[in-house]
Amino acid sequence: MEEHRYSHRVLARSILARPDGGAALAGQTLCVGGWIKSRRTHRGVVFLALSDGSCASSLQVIVDPEKELDTEQLHTGSCLLVKGELVLSPGKGQAVELHAREFLHAAPADASKYPIAKTKLPPEFLRTVLHLRPRTDLISSVARIRSALVLATHTFFQQQGFIHVHTPIITTSDCEGAGEMFQVTTLLAPEKREHLVASTQDQIDAARELVTRCGDTVRKLKEKKSSSKAEIGDAVKQLKAAKDEEARLVKRAEDGGADYSADFFGRPAFLTVSGQLQAETYACALSNVYTFGPTFRAEQSHTSRHLAEFLMVEPELAFAELKDDMDCAEDYVKFMCQWLLDRCYDDIKLMDDKLTESGALERLQNVVSAPFARITYTQAIEMLKEVKDFTFETPVEWGMDLASEHERYLAEQLFQKPVFVYDYPKAIKAFYMRVNDDGQTVAAMDMLVPKVGELVGGSQREERYEVLVQRLEELELPLDSYEWYLDLRRYGSVKHSGFGLGFERMLLFVTGLENIRDVIPFPRSTGKAEL
Repeated sequence: MEEHRYSHRVLARSILARPDGGAALAGQTLCVGGWIKSRRTHRGVVFLALSDGSCASSLQVIVDPEKELDTEQLHTGSCLLVKGELVLSPGKGQAVELHAREFLHAAPADASKYPIAKTKLPPEFLRTVLHLRPRTDLISSVARIRSALVLATHTFFQQQGFIHVHTPIITTSDCEGAGEMFQVTTLLAPEKREHLVASTQDQIDAARELVTRCGDTVRKLKEKKSSSKAEIGDAVKQLKAAKDEEARLVKRAEDGGADYSADFFGRPAFLTVSGQLQAETYACALSNVYTFGPTFRAEQSHTSRHLAEFLMVEPELAFAELKDDMDCAEDYVKFMCQWLLDRCYDDIKLMDDKLTESGALERLQNVVSAPFARITYTQAIEMLKEVKDFTFETPVEWGMDLASEHERYLAEQLFQKPVFVYDYPKAIKAFYMRVNDDGQTVAAMDMLVPKVGELVGGSQREERYEVLVQRLEELELPLDSYEWYLDLRRYGSVKHSGFGLGFERMLLFVTGLENIRDVIPFPRSTGKAEL
């Protein structure tokens, strides 16, 4: 059996993921390593369940007392690198087991203090031990599913001819125009804190007095015939610096806040809420691109669906309208679901076994087997108004932004599968979405799925310069901040569309987990930023 190239051991996946469960490998001597998930003893024989995280199953290691191997300190949580013979297993649940011959490495864990016990632990508790929870069956399966979806994402877009673009994490643009952004600043450093507050009148008066003195010096030097050009030049520079300082203090007083000219970037900067606007610049040159990276929202939210830091997949398609955008989003989601069915079946099945109401396998099979529904926003409102067997907390009326309860009812009850809702009211959508001919709606779409609600949000982008300027003005957004974005419409504008998929929400959908903090390794949310 060939060892892993970089660790001189055989991965459990190489044995247990074979169609025969490793039976054909019986009789081979090999080395495996991992962490002990459970231990039991029967008639002096020690049975260890060893997991290295490479697959959903553990390899059973048998330690016979005749081998005189020290197992006294080996309990749940201990690390073990063991050499032995793989034999056919007479027990149920596994095709093979490893009969230990030699311990190459053994690092014990204190059973009385180890917090990850063998018994079933709720996700709420596991969030308190983020550094250890990857050792549990549930979280390790989530990690493998997550890794598989990353590869599936790149595979899908690369196969479709998209170019991957890295967009910045630090930005000076707010894609959503919502203002819920984390600010990036160096003004908190002790030597710069004076720039955080508005200028006082005393500071402005002192600056003006300095300007006056510098001006008098320049005037006297010019009147004095013996003054050299160098002396006059230095005095003029000092006068200019004094005037600049006065102007800076006056502006800071008018703004009532920080002096960003002293900040690292010389202007307000933030963590990105989306890479969309930057990705559009490349779509308007390379045609089809996508970005896949972290985004940040400073929302004071404690719900099970929101994070402060999460991943977004954001493709942009040139020469594409809203229908093309929905087609791409549907194909992408179906591709990911089929990818998991083909490559992560055991992990998805584990979700069904671990979670009472997961239904993960059935949900993925339903996604790949039928086309998604598509309805307009107006049709969605009419359908929700006709609902008689359920009372929504938020009354349904045209012009509202659909709440999670409305989204899930549409996907789970009325359609029982993913559904696109498109042509939303202009008033509740962002400035960059293309205004429809009715003047009241925009070419925007959301993909709603069972268990989650909104999974994808996208739109056809507004390619008409005059209309885009009008939208920015309507929403009172500063035109000078979006001059570069307007240039894309000034010079060779093109119809284009795009969408964003919340990667962690996709993981909620495919796993059946209820809380988004359980599908990301190190969740960041209001008041929570461990490790």
